[in-house]
Amino acid sequence: MAQSQKRSFQVRSVSFIESQKLIKAVRHAVFVVEQDVDPSLEWDGSDIECRHVLAVSAEGLPIATGRISTGGKIGRMAVLKGWRGQNVGRAVLTKLIDVGIEQGLNRLELSSQLHAIAFYQKAGFREHGDVYLDANIPHRKMTLYLDSEKPSES
Repeated sequence: MAQSQKRSFQVRSVSFIESQKLIKAVRHAVFVVEQDVDPSLEWDGSDIECRHVLAVSAEGLPIATGRISTGGKIGRMAVLKGWRGQNVGRAVLTKLIDVGIEQGLNRLELSSQLHAIAFYQKAGFREHGDVYLDANIPHRKMTLYLDSEKPSES
């Protein structure tokens, strides 16, 4: 019998320095173990320059994370397998968008794995450009315009 009970969690903006152990635990489980991404590609040296979002369970365990650069690039979105389908990813993305708005950005960009495009579209991101490989995983660029000066449909 499938468990349909919603589990509680909290999402907050965190410093990489203060929360790196928790952030690394989630990203290692999702990207390195589950998706077989080479650790040298996962740890790109940009974490210190980004703002991070961390979701933790009611028990205080890390369950999801994501980051946003000062230029508005969202990345390293990861939700532990056991927490998917419970709006954790949506809450992390919403918090990252809020951080972008607080920074006064006009648009946010990300590189979506193909299976996650619909997830980002629900938040208003639009896909563009060709499919490309990143860490041997097909991706596509996506953009969310935060101001009223969106480009027209073409």
